[in-house]
Amino acid sequence: MIGVAPPAYDPAAPTTANTLPVGAPATVRAYVAELFQRHRRAFLLLITVNTVAVVASMVGPYLLGSLVERVSDSATAANELHLERTAAIFVLALVVQAEFVRQVRLRGAMLGERMLADLREDFLVRSVGLPPGVLERAGTGDLLSRITTDIDRLANAMREAVPQLAIGVVWVALLLGGLAVTAPPLAPAVLVAVPLLVAGCRWYFKRAPSAYRSEAAGYAAVAAVLAETVDAGRTVEAHRLGQRRIELSDRRVQEWTAWERYTLWLRTVLFPVISITHVTVLGSVLMIGGFFVLQGWIGVGQLTTGALIAQMLVDPVGLILRWYDELQVAHVSLARLVGVRDIEPDAGDGSLDPDGREVRADRVHFGYREGVDVLRKVSLEVAPGTRLALVGPSGAGKSTLGRLLAGIYAPRVGHITLGGTELSEMSAERVRSHVALVNQEHHVFVGSLRDNLLLASTDADDAELWAALGAVDADGWARALDDGLDTEVGSGGLGLTPAQAQQIALARLVLADPHTLVLDEATSLLDPRAARHLERSLARVLDGRTVVAIAHRLHTAHDADVIAVVENGRISELGSHDQLVTADGAYAALWRSWHG
Repeated sequence: MIGVAPPAYDPAAPTTANTLPVGAPATVRAYVAELFQRHRRAFLLLITVNTVAVVASMVGPYLLGSLVERVSDSATAANELHLERTAAIFVLALVVQAEFVRQVRLRGAMLGERMLADLREDFLVRSVGLPPGVLERAGTGDLLSRITTDIDRLANAMREAVPQLAIGVVWVALLLGGLAVTAPPLAPAVLVAVPLLVAGCRWYFKRAPSAYRSEAAGYAAVAAVLAETVDAGRTVEAHRLGQRRIELSDRRVQEWTAWERYTLWLRTVLFPVISITHVTVLGSVLMIGGFFVLQGWIGVGQLTTGALIAQMLVDPVGLILRWYDELQVAHVSLARLVGVRDIEPDAGDGSLDPDGREVRADRVHFGYREGVDVLRKVSLEVAPGTRLALVGPSGAGKSTLGRLLAGIYAPRVGHITLGGTELSEMSAERVRSHVALVNQEHHVFVGSLRDNLLLASTDADDAELWAALGAVDADGWARALDDGLDTEVGSGGLGLTPAQAQQIALARLVLADPHTLVLDEATSLLDPRAARHLERSLARVLDGRTVVAIAHRLHTAHDADVIAVVENGRISELGSHDQLVTADGAYAALWRSWHG
């Protein structure tokens, strides 16, 4: 449950919708400080330009106040020259103000774009560097909502909110300073509205952050449900779960829109308070200033200047509150993006290298949720060059064991070692150089065919790339491409068949050259004809390597050196095909049911 109908909301609700953490306030503050430090020159230049623009804007009220003062003193005709000079100065001030306001907007937008680009790059670099198991557990919905919706929400804040807030603060400070210089007795008058403004803002900002967090989490939950439904569309149809998924989607959308309505209601309370504050400021300056004029404590010109400056305060105060409210939404999105900084990076030692190639699991326990183990007391040895097949009923823990042996996850209890070295103590990059996981997912990235292959080995030359394609029978169709290795593939480029995409993935495997492979039915999603052709290509890749095959089809297990039967999170049988059929146990029953 993401939340309930507003205004009775649960501030803790959104945490249930997040797999990746939301950044702590200290993490967000540290990142913001880091951004400002990177762009301190641009930020100081923005403040300087804005200062000039605000000072130029105050020239008009000062000149008008002086003119009113002279008129009220029955100035003589000799002051006509001063009138012309005043008009000339006023026009010059307007020109300066217009130019520097343009510079403020231009430099503010440039600063925002640069900070937004830094944020995107930092998030991507940090995410890619996370342990593989963290990203795998995160789920599609949460990752997609962060990299799309949260970035979109931040875009407006980075481009406008941060620069505009800086502009507004400088603007208010200079206007108050100008009021204190030109009409000192009126300066305290603007403080009359402060208690009302503070009370309204405290009420709003006490409720807004948690509400915006819940709103963002609600959207992430909607994205997760929709992504999961689309990805599992065939399963949903096969089991007639369509209505159930629709109901779940409707419920998530209702929860999300409830938070949307609640945050909108909060704004409908805040904005009238701001409007009343504006009226109060101007009214207090006019009434108090009028009394001071009647008492002879200030002149009419000072009252005019003070009233104009007080009126000018409306814009920057509104600007600050408007963009500060925008930053409440942006702060939530920023916290979700920098939350990856609160995840411990891969703590493995990049210098560790195994002494051999033997893969061993020793009394391993593992679970995705605390207190619920998927695997229990699993012990296994895989000698170099061995082909091991993991078989068993669906949900028994085969794929989980495969991911443990590939170093994607670390065991809760027990040890997974490669050549006597704990996989969890090695860096992910080092593990990937020795062990690779190959599953049904095959990715073709936007770019050239060459770039797709170089992901596995950045220093490979064209001869090595063609050799890798030839090793998986992909050089035929690749050489037929108009631009060869320079052909653009992926979205917007040449569309590849699933079999061709998987061949590219296998060619990357040849280039990476790991000595141990964990196969999670890499060809199970292909049509039978393409699968048979690709399995012949795969056989060349597997030659001489240690292979752990998660066998959903028993013909894969038949050809293995050793078969491990996984049932209820344990290895119940271990041996060759003939040995296990003779033993007439669980494997023999599976074989008879599959083979007929």
